Amino acid sequence: MNIDFKMLCNQVTAVGFVPRGVVKSVLDGLIDSLKTYMEIGASVSLGEFGTFRPSFGCKSQVEEGEVGADTLRNRKIIFTPGSLLKDMINKVSIQKLDTANKNNTVPPSSGGEGGGESPDPTL
Repeated sequence: MNIDFKMLCNQVTAVGFVPRGVVKSVLDGLIDSLKTYMEIGASVSLGEFGTFRPSFGCKSQVEEGEVGADTLRNRKIIFTPGSLLKDMINKVSIQKLDTANKNNTVPPSSGGEGGGESPDPTL
């Protein structure tokens, strides 16, 4: 599953009771600020959420004078999750889905029209 930017803004709007335009503006500002600071080589901490930092690999050179911008490679951004996300991932429960058992359906309610209980969808 992939959550796009629009869905994320809508969810933050629903949870935070903030207008969608404000959420989008703040997230756009955050992205621009991350870009600004990482362009100068700085790491950016977002508190318990985590830290973004730029990373560059370089081809090995024999002489110091041979090192230059053209020898940089593997430019990437590294995200290190903070305590909030580390705690969340450690508490995630994982269950195996048994696709071989075709009898995984919930039986229909008994008792005729309107007289029975509805099946529990969580079972």
